Formats: sequence, C-alpha cells, structure tokens
Amino acid sequence: MINQRKRILLFVAIPILLIFGMITVRNFKADGDLVMEEEIQKTPDLSDIQERGVLRAATDFNSTNYFIYRGEPMGFHLELLRLFASHIGVELEISVSNTIQNNIDCIFIDDGCDLIAQSLWVSASARTQLQFTEPHARSRMMLVQRKPEAWRQMSTAELNRLLIRDQLDLAGKTVYVPDNPVFVRRMHHLIEEIGDTIYIVETGLDVETLIEQVVKGNIDYVVGDETLTRLNQMYYADIDVQTPLSFQQHLAWAVRPGADELTGAVNDWLNDFKKTRHFAILYNKYHNNPRSVYRAKSDLHSLGGGNISVFDDYFKRYAEIIGWDWRLIASLSYQESRFNHSAVSWAGAFGIMQLMPGTAEFLNVDADAGVREHIAGGVRYLQWLDQRLSNEIEDEEERVNFVLASYNVGLGHVLDARRLATKYGKDPDIWKDNVDYFVLNKSNPKYYLDPVVRHGYARGNEPYRYVTEIMERYRHYRNVYEVLAQNP
Repeated sequence: MINQRKRILLFVAIPILLIFGMITVRNFKADGDLVMEEEIQKTPDLSDIQERGVLRAATDFNSTNYFIYRGEPMGFHLELLRLFASHIGVELEISVSNTIQNNIDCIFIDDGCDLIAQSLWVSASARTQLQFTEPHARSRMMLVQRKPEAWRQMSTAELNRLLIRDQLDLAGKTVYVPDNPVFVRRMHHLIEEIGDTIYIVETGLDVETLIEQVVKGNIDYVVGDETLTRLNQMYYADIDVQTPLSFQQHLAWAVRPGADELTGAVNDWLNDFKKTRHFAILYNKYHNNPRSVYRAKSDLHSLGGGNISVFDDYFKRYAEIIGWDWRLIASLSYQESRFNHSAVSWAGAFGIMQLMPGTAEFLNVDADAGVREHIAGGVRYLQWLDQRLSNEIEDEEERVNFVLASYNVGLGHVLDARRLATKYGKDPDIWKDNVDYFVLNKSNPKYYLDPVVRHGYARGNEPYRYVTEIMERYRHYRNVYEVLAQNP
C-alpha cells in the first residue's frame, strides 16, 4: 500500500516538476563559456521593445566598435545600432563594458539589455547559451609578436626564420589572451593539436591594450582578432600579425534565448543592409581605414588621451558654477560649435558656446574674448536659466532638459510650452512626452496662436532635437569615460 502511494506521488510530482522546470529556466556556466547563473522570467522581445520605445544594447569600446573622437560618438556597432533602432522605430540606449561577461550578464537580468552588439565569435558551445543573429563579419585569430630590432634590413625569408610562422613553434611559449572565452578555448585546443605545452595567461584586458604591451617589450605574444591586429600594425610597424591561429569564424550580435522576434527583425534588416553600398562604406570606414588607429592614438580619442576636447579643463572648472557634470557642458558646446571658437551662426551667435549678441551683452562677455571667458559666460547663462526654473521644476535632473531647451530657443518659448502642457492635460514639469511635444509643435498655428501662448511662433523642431542630441551625446560621454575611469 505504501509503495503504491509512493508510485502515485511520483506519478503526480514528476510532471509538476517538469512543468516548473519549463517555467523557471536557469543558465549555468559551462566549461570555458560565460553565462551567468540567472533565473529567467519572460524573455523581452521585439514587441516589448517597441512598446517601451527604447532598444537597450550592450557593446564594448575599441578603435573600431565604439569610441569618442573630438567629442563625437563613433564606431561600427554604434552606427549599426542607430540604423537598426531607427528601422524598428525606437530610441537607442547603450551600456558599455569591455568585459564580455558583463555584457552577457546584461541580457539575462530584468531591465538590463535586449541585445549584445559587438563582434561575438559564433561557436557551437556559445550557441547553447546565446541566440546569435545573422553574422555581420568574419575573422580569424592571429598571433601578435614583436619584430626583431633590425627587421628593416632583413629579407622576408630572414624575418620569417626569426618569427613564429608555424603553430608548433609555440610550444613552451607564454601567450597572453584577451578577455574572450572563445580565444581561451581555441588556445586550449591548440595545445591538444600540437601535443605540447603553451603557457596561457588570461588577462581580462582588451586586445589593443595587450598589443601596446607587446610594442613596449613587456610581453612577447598575444592572440588577437585579425581586423584589430591588422589595423594596429598600420600604427605599430614593429609588430607582426601574419601568423593565423584559427580558421575564419563568423562574428555576430546576440540576444537572450527565446527573443525570436528580435532575432528575426535583426536578421531581416541586416541581410538587406549588408547588400547595400552604405554597409560597404560603413565597414571600410572602421575596418579598412588606416586612420582608425592613428585617430585612436590621438589625445582627443577616448582610447588615446581620453580627452573630449582641448577645452576640458575649462569645462571642468566652470561646470562648478552650476553644479552640472562637466561632460554635459562639453556636449552642449559640441552641439553649439563643434568646439570651434571661431564659429559664427547665421543669426550672429558667436564663439564656442554660440552666445547671441544680446545675451553676451547681458553677461558682459565680449565677442573677442577668449575661450575661457566664453565658456564661463555660457555657464553663467545656464545658471541664470536654471535659477529662473528652479521654483517651477523641483527635480534637478528633469530641469536640465528645460534649461537646455531655453538656452536654445529662449526661456519664454519654453514657458509657453509648459502652459500648453497644463492646458492639454500633460505634466508641465516633465520634458519627455509632455512639454517636449508642445515645444516641437510651436510652429503649428493651433498652438502658437493659443491664448495661453505669450511669445508666439518658434521653430520647435530645433530645440526638440537640441535637447535630445545633447543628452544622447552626454550619455555616450558618460559611457566611455566612466569605464575608462574604472580601468585606468
């Protein structure tokens, strides 16, 4: 009787456990692969992203994928992401880490990321944990090594005798591997293939940082992606990147398993886009352009000197006047003049902060004054606007949007938009999807002729885009420079 009861309980319990297992899924770390152990709820898919209105993507930064140069966010994956986000009708939000595990973790946490947009190496083992999109490129793993000092006087045959050209010759050598589990796994396979020992050092560093160590003579051998290593060879003539360590492999983006709609949307768009001239130009711009690495060594590159502009010290100093992040002031200045102090607009605005003559007179700033005085004046004007709005909008972060819009179109027009928001049942203290709508439509007679409007017509598209673009660029500045601060 007892045994019969046990059989009945098992008969009932097993299906229940199986059903529970289908509802609650866990991904565990497999040998050599990186996926966090995380309980998965409903997988966010394309419809959820479109309803949210924002595509959240994780990427890495280097001299091709994502970086800041002379104040402008750039990169192959950034440009692809912008195009795809526009294609599906949403805004783009990016998080950045050069640690693959962090980016993988990001798609497995609630309110994390929808997509990993970087050059992930597609492999059979990785497919058990990530859902890959259509490949955007292919590449090989190459050995980076330093050429002998007198290599310029050597023939090709002499040089080849001194460099490793056969993978068998790696026996007994120490090879540094960047933060990439596929690279590590490949090196372990190579040990099996040559039947000898290769000392593998897993550093957690990116390829370009390790290449610099080879150049300096601190290490001898590094495994690197073919595209990045060849670009770096254009800058560092003393390194050799001619010895392959693997066959060609696909590179792709990845999503959380089960996000089939999103995968299908990326694949359909990418398959069409890869056939266009635009894609070819974009790919060559970042992968076959010798300027890429030269640009990356510039003081004004996020991977070089780490400066946004030559005026960063002034932005940092005068940002204290208003208590804003200096990078936000830098983003505004880029929007106004592209950091060109000689710029003069059609309306007569001048200097790096594009002060209008009347505003400059109010601030006692001379048009012929130097950059320092113009930045100080521009920030004092931002402070003046902030003070005028502080009694109206208590939330400091929210108020930034109103101050920026006022800097561009004038405080009166922004106050008009707040009055319109109140009249039409929107929140006058919230910018996005509330007051911004009425700023955007201030060129519409329905609104600029409304009795609550005191300052009439305005070209609303300009301040609307102004706020959006400054804040987006500011987020890019924070993305890159905060990661750099954590990994000096």
